Amino acid sequence: MRLIAASQATILTLRCDEHAGQNGRITTDSQTEYSITQRHPIEEAESEMSDQNSKPTTTDAGIPVASDEQSLSVGPDGPLLLQDHYLIEQMANFNRERIPERQPHAKGGGAFGHFRTTADVSQYTKAALFQFGVETDVVMRFSTVAGERGSPDTWRDPRGFSVKFYTSEGNYDMVGNNTPIFFIRDPMKFQHFIRSQKRRAANNLRDHDMQWDFWTLSPESAHQVAWLMGDRGIPKSWRQMNGYSSHTYMWVNASGERFWVKYHFKTDQGVEHLTQDEADHLAGADADYHQRDLFNSIEGNAFPSWTLHMQIMPFEEAENYRFNPFDLTKVWPHADYPLMEVGKLTLNRNLTDYHSENEQAAFEPNNLVPGIGLSPDKMLLARGFSYSDAHRARLGVNYRQIPVNQPKAPVHSYSKDGAMRVQNISDPVYAPNSYGGPKADPERFPEDAVWASSGNMVRSAYTLHKDDDDWGQAGTLVREVMDDAARERLVSNVVGHLKAGVSQPILQRAFEYWRNIDSDIGDRIADGVTGS
Repeated sequence: MRLIAASQATILTLRCDEHAGQNGRITTDSQTEYSITQRHPIEEAESEMSDQNSKPTTTDAGIPVASDEQSLSVGPDGPLLLQDHYLIEQMANFNRERIPERQPHAKGGGAFGHFRTTADVSQYTKAALFQFGVETDVVMRFSTVAGERGSPDTWRDPRGFSVKFYTSEGNYDMVGNNTPIFFIRDPMKFQHFIRSQKRRAANNLRDHDMQWDFWTLSPESAHQVAWLMGDRGIPKSWRQMNGYSSHTYMWVNASGERFWVKYHFKTDQGVEHLTQDEADHLAGADADYHQRDLFNSIEGNAFPSWTLHMQIMPFEEAENYRFNPFDLTKVWPHADYPLMEVGKLTLNRNLTDYHSENEQAAFEPNNLVPGIGLSPDKMLLARGFSYSDAHRARLGVNYRQIPVNQPKAPVHSYSKDGAMRVQNISDPVYAPNSYGGPKADPERFPEDAVWASSGNMVRSAYTLHKDDDDWGQAGTLVREVMDDAARERLVSNVVGHLKAGVSQPILQRAFEYWRNIDSDIGDRIADGVTGS
């Protein structure tokens, strides 16, 4: 066995095409011969033509490699060699393929498409994407909240509904859910809420006991829990569910007039749901059921769409509205603020690389374009920080340079350097400067999505409005929105959930929780659990 000099870049270079196996043998520089099955001449000719037209495998640096199948060794039976840089590259990259999953909303999928504004809403907002006839490219991501990346799509859970609009004024992200409300109204409780829905420390199992422990000690959760335990707690598909901003946002028109708004994306496919039994079956039969449904629908040119409707409240009416309009656990009844049709969202192009276009897609409520702003919603204000902070931790400080996150509008930023930066910067690198660098223009782009506030610094709940309480809207949902059949399924869903490991005294608190929502429903749930 002879060792070839390092300058020859290989030890056992194959002298013939190892993919085709021409002439019935493979010969190495060590002169060792290996017999293989003789191939028919026509097969050899076809294979040779195919190989000549195929793309050669390369390293990540673009250098052609000698083999997709054999590592470099000292003789066919000897040890592997450290200078097999391609083997090392393959193993090292494999060890680093996974990035931290989202916390929460880890399991999800999405697609590309566009949004077209079909109504004139310029009296409410100057945002370029919401001007009549404007079409804007989008990327969307749907998700579950509590499950990990490998969890089933059909667990009972709220669904994330996030849209990134690539507008002419920069990226605008609407980061919502398939529910118009949420479990809590103060971000101090958010981390605790998510932990209660995930896994226990001792056994690493999801646990209904800790879920109901948190919910029954947090009465503001009642509205969302009633929604979750009803039919819409398990959508039949992502295509067949609505999407909501949930939060209240601000719109500002060209004259500086301000409005409070809520977004409602109504599915054009019709709202459909799964029963608990259907969902349980699919969780075992096809954990990626929703992902598969979306991909196959778009692949088959059945492009899903949603019609955007807005609720719009004049700025001054918020102060004395009967419900706190910024409380994330409340809706604005449509009788008070009817839906106004604004445009159409359509998904028509599948992702081509799930990792780069979905796992690395970064949605953040602080991506706000001129004409759109935040509100005094405490949960929304906290999300304005937490989402971008999560992306910096998960993807790195330059996550906005990942192609799926790059705006299509020009970027003139003073951000520089940091890990994995790929876009060059140029002088000057500071502001203010005398050398023609970017300069803020407050006349063209004023800070106008604002509101007045005063008072001492306190840790306090919201000031209650006239009709504010934790149970009223949940009771309305159960009594006036659900029909008898839906209420029967609600009771069945809750009974099954409570019987799966919820202990005393939490069980008794759960009965009272539901009696506060509706006394009859609460009694039926208690009877179903206790067997009385």
